[in-house]
Amino acid sequence: MIVIENVYVATVAGPEIPSGHLAFDGDRIVAVGPGAYEGEGERIDGRGCLATPGLVNTHHHLYQWASQGVTPDGTLFEWLTASYRLWARMDAEVVHGAATAALGWLAKSGCTTASDHHYIFPKGRGDLFDAEIQAAREVGLRFHPGRGSMDRGQSQGGLPPDEVVESGDEILAETEAAVRKYHDPSFGSMLRIAVAPCSPFSVSGRLMTESAALARSLGVRLHTHGAETLDEDEHCREQFGMLPVEYLESLGWLGPDVWLAHCVHLTDTDIRRFADTGTGTAHCPSSNGRLGAGIARVSELLRAGAPVGLGVDGAASSEMTPLAGEIRMAMLLQRARYGPDALTARQALEMATMGGARCLGREAEIGSLEPGKLADIALWRVDGFYSAIDDPVVAFAYGQTPPLARLIVGGRTVVEDGELRTVTDQAAAEGGAMAHRRLRRS
Repeated sequence: MIVIENVYVATVAGPEIPSGHLAFDGDRIVAVGPGAYEGEGERIDGRGCLATPGLVNTHHHLYQWASQGVTPDGTLFEWLTASYRLWARMDAEVVHGAATAALGWLAKSGCTTASDHHYIFPKGRGDLFDAEIQAAREVGLRFHPGRGSMDRGQSQGGLPPDEVVESGDEILAETEAAVRKYHDPSFGSMLRIAVAPCSPFSVSGRLMTESAALARSLGVRLHTHGAETLDEDEHCREQFGMLPVEYLESLGWLGPDVWLAHCVHLTDTDIRRFADTGTGTAHCPSSNGRLGAGIARVSELLRAGAPVGLGVDGAASSEMTPLAGEIRMAMLLQRARYGPDALTARQALEMATMGGARCLGREAEIGSLEPGKLADIALWRVDGFYSAIDDPVVAFAYGQTPPLARLIVGGRTVVEDGELRTVTDQAAAEGGAMAHRRLRRS
């Protein structure tokens, strides 16, 4: 038994506790409450700290750590066009190094559960999907990789060059094999797999439809990009005679087992359909800003009751973005668009925790600090300079993210005093630098 005491607890699920305790045994929370914990156990002094649920990253491309800085002033389509052939050169060693650095960086910003969307699989370059799974095991994060895919190259009206796409039959076979090999549906699982074709402009309608059927037959979730840019709107109108969400709905891609990345350009009807169907959104505010995509209608999605989580997106379209920093970014951009009451600090924190858990279908396990849930806990220092703000949640969300005192995943310490305790900071950083050098040389 381990007890964090004298700590401000933001449970997310209910009232906050200004000075209380949080006890966990193994990988489960056993007690949360005010004052001292009466039972036995190892004590951690949380004085001057804010305890939150571990943050949940709902969208990423870990391999892109190796290609940061490409087309720094381009649109999404310009950036993708410049990046595809570079990514086609990656191998398993690049993916492992990049994933180690990217996951370590996420952990150092309070993330306990990370999804990933890997959709390029060059031939003869080793097992790229396994490489990122091994990296997640080494760093110690709860992992939700999506076996991504592209089958619609330029010769078929898609955006990517033909050399980076796979055949539909090959994709479906490899995706099913990945789910059967790795997916663990048990409570407390450290590894679950999603089916994740890339986007409407790089995947055929047949593959989208058959991927949805495959995922539902295997009982796993569905993920793709959607409605990210006005260029995508134009592409979908020209190619399919519909806007992106209309197109996705026509293929069976709305529902409580689906979460979509970005969703910047939604119509009023789209928002109602997301709420009615329980379709989730991975909101990536820094990436949307970096690529000039726009500001997603997150406040309206939340008011409608649709699930919304936060994501940092790929490191190459959101360089060095910490997940905790997206809480502040999301809050400020919604206020810039809708006014100062559009998104509060607590609503933004809830998006980063319970909202993400809902997108991944894990709201019964993670996303809040409650007895019976998994011991995924972030402990932030809100003393020192931060003590000039009386409200610890405001101190956490409004300015530079406070230091991370401890990150606990399933009862295991992954970060302590801002440094990784599984792999080392140096090893993670060197892995990312090696991946970058190897990709540029290959």
